[in-house]
Amino acid sequence: MGGLARPGPWKRGRVLTATALLLGLLLLLHARIPNRIWNIGSLVEAFLPWFGVFVPVLLAGALWRRSAVAVVALLLPVVTWVSLFGGLLTDKSHPGGDLTVISHNVDADNPDPTGTARDLAASGAVLLALEEIDTQARPVYEKELAQAYPYHSVQGTVGLWSTLPLSDIRPVDIAQDVGPLGDAKPAADKWADNRALRATVATDHGPLAVYVAHLGSVRVNPRGGFGTGTRNRNAEALAKAVAAEQNERMVLLGDMNGTTDDRSLDGITSQLHSAQDAAGNGFGFSWPATFPMVRIDQILTRGVQPRSAWVLPATGSDHRPVAARLSW
Repeated sequence: MGGLARPGPWKRGRVLTATALLLGLLLLLHARIPNRIWNIGSLVEAFLPWFGVFVPVLLAGALWRRSAVAVVALLLPVVTWVSLFGGLLTDKSHPGGDLTVISHNVDADNPDPTGTARDLAASGAVLLALEEIDTQARPVYEKELAQAYPYHSVQGTVGLWSTLPLSDIRPVDIAQDVGPLGDAKPAADKWADNRALRATVATDHGPLAVYVAHLGSVRVNPRGGFGTGTRNRNAEALAKAVAAEQNERMVLLGDMNGTTDDRSLDGITSQLHSAQDAAGNGFGFSWPATFPMVRIDQILTRGVQPRSAWVLPATGSDHRPVAARLSW
């Protein structure tokens, strides 16, 4: 008896083919993934670039199975991924620039705030934004940064240090405390927990509005999915503050607890542009510091031109500092 005919290369690897097509559709239609169930859409968008790692795995499987149809199907995720993120693989930085800015979530549990402050003081940045400043660590940062930065303001848990004069400094309401519990919270506690500020920096080219913000944390758990309620509420409030800003030249520095691909930050990213996207080299991942996988620490601009953007070496924090050089 003759053996069963082996399927040809265009009929092998149907599971691989289907998986490749699904991967491509996920990348292509990620904005259509609903957030109604566990905020799955935002969770996918947070790690969207990493879905590209499945391409070489599927390619290896297709070659092993000698499946021509699976190889062709892989064109969809490859082309889609390149269209989404290919531009980030090139170095878009340019020489020059008028001032360097740095944003760093210094981590309330930072075991070495002194070392972190000294590293930042040695960076040469004109503007230095810090988030998650612990009450006990605040005097350390103020002491260690005083010589390099004669002007500074700390509003709750966020602060701005500058080599240039600051004025019109005020906290920004990002709806941190809402509802009956928020209304009942003592004013002193609300002040201590403030997570956003605005200041005007006097530059040689005119006033520059600078915002420092730390949006609410996000959590992933089996029952609730991707918990983003506080972050999303903060983002909506911050977007309104940005829209109301009168100064055409503006920089937003901070921990957004979300990537610029996350639809929940559209209210902000539709008004401001990412310095990393415009002038960075690579993805600029900043968290977690030991093995960065996402960029949730942002430098967003309006009315100024990013010339370069980069990520600094790790400090004692669980985030890495992010930097950009700007020009007019």
